[in-house]
Amino acid sequence: MTHHTTPIPGQLAPLIEAHNHEGNAFALPATPDNKMTAIFFYRGIHCPICKKQIEELARRQGEFRDLGVDVAAISMDERDRFDRQQQEWDLADLHVGHNLSENAARAWGLFISDKEKDAEPARFAEPGIALLYPDGRIYSLYLQNVPFARPAVDDLLSGLKFILENDYPIRGMA
Repeated sequence: MTHHTTPIPGQLAPLIEAHNHEGNAFALPATPDNKMTAIFFYRGIHCPICKKQIEELARRQGEFRDLGVDVAAISMDERDRFDRQQQEWDLADLHVGHNLSENAARAWGLFISDKEKDAEPARFAEPGIALLYPDGRIYSLYLQNVPFARPAVDDLLSGLKFILENDYPIRGMA
């Protein structure tokens, strides 16, 4: 059995070892008014729940930007699966990365699954969302070992609005 670890809020986030659509090293977006970054880690093109969530994120990324929150989505999908996703999903101009290394996924605390169905890759990361401060420290993590019951975009937006308007601190550190 593999040992699972989770990064601690308040600490610097692990590195992201992934690629952008051009095949270069993936870098998080950083706009001048950035107050936070939300990273959506998703299972890949085989997951219909991911498709729904990431397409909603793409449609609503302007609402995040209005709060000063940059958004990105990343999977372990290899280039061919990523290329299919770019054609089949409505991603607008969402900042998307692929080929996240398994080591990087584990460093982020993502749960890793092996293939169970033909459409799945041999190994992939289960979903998660990370909220980061501009200095790279983790504000919060939402990690799951199954594809169901993810935080809703509306809940994230209202929570981020409250966090940013009230300078709400990292919790759970006692």
